[in-house]
Amino acid sequence: MLAKKPVGRNAAAFKYDLLTVMGAYALAQEKGQQRLVLRLMTLITARYNWGRDELAVGQREIARLWQVDERTVKRQMAKLRAMGWLVVKRQGARGRVSEYALGIERILEDSRDRWADVGPDLAHRLSGTEEAPEKIVPLPVKGRVAAPDLSDGSEWTLAKALLHAEDPGLYGAWIAALERGGRAGGRLHLKAPSRFHASYVATHLAGRVLSACQSVDGGIDEVIVDS
Repeated sequence: MLAKKPVGRNAAAFKYDLLTVMGAYALAQEKGQQRLVLRLMTLITARYNWGRDELAVGQREIARLWQVDERTVKRQMAKLRAMGWLVVKRQGARGRVSEYALGIERILEDSRDRWADVGPDLAHRLSGTEEAPEKIVPLPVKGRVAAPDLSDGSEWTLAKALLHAEDPGLYGAWIAALERGGRAGGRLHLKAPSRFHASYVATHLAGRVLSACQSVDGGIDEVIVDS
């Protein structure tokens, strides 16, 4: 498995995936371990610098966040280092707090058994077994994405126009390639160019797509995306 870093084009999705598998891992553990991982997740969400891969927070501040004393913080941080989930980048000294990095590779390895329980799309992303990149619509240059042709006047075309106006880059990467497959009552079917593309839209953009569709046609109550 390749070590992953929360930077680059897919950084936002990877952050959510990482926190998701941490939570899924914790839910399969006993209460003490659950609490430990929950505390780390809260600390990451509140204070982790993803761009610099750095956590630099004093024990007193962590104690206040976790609602424990500083001795408990010291023990819990030691456990996280022992697990390999936190790695010391610079040891603290007088007037300077310790700096940590996330042990991302170890977190992914420890949580691997839970990936499939979250969903096949997440397992594919984290294991690097997505379909070939050429099947995924590339992210175009922002501001140069053509708006959809509105001539057919369908509810999906109008919804696509709304999504384009909101975020041309997102539209070009994931929405433009979706084609109207048909309509049965309040259910709108969309066709994606690949299974991975369909899975990504269904997992990450379903609410946004449904909201756009309902904005132009209140009779739509469900959008199905498949390949």
